[in-house]
Amino acid sequence: MIDGFAYIDAWWWPYLFILLIGWLPTDIWRALGVLLSGGIDENSEMLVFVRAVATALVAAVISKLILFPAGNLAIAPIELRVFAASLGFASFIISGKRVFIGILVAESILIGGSLWMGVF
Repeated sequence: MIDGFAYIDAWWWPYLFILLIGWLPTDIWRALGVLLSGGIDENSEMLVFVRAVATALVAAVISKLILFPAGNLAIAPIELRVFAASLGFASFIISGKRVFIGILVAESILIGGSLWMGVF
């Protein structure tokens, strides 16, 4: 009996798997949301609630990554993770809410701090 997808030994398989299982289902729901949201008022109570729930979910995921990381991120000290996230958020606000700038600053601090501390 074949056990899962472990028997597929092609270089392209992980990329196809990410495309089919990761991107496609998410993109279908996004497309449906765009098609069905044409008549919804941006300031309606329902949309305000949806935005609040989405923001809370993102905050929860970020908190989990900082406080209870997995993999190589767990090697970095919590002080460094909190410091990088704080300065990344501050740079996001200062730069006029440019997400790329916030991510770039946080990643630079995290990687630079880890190298400086000899973590990696």
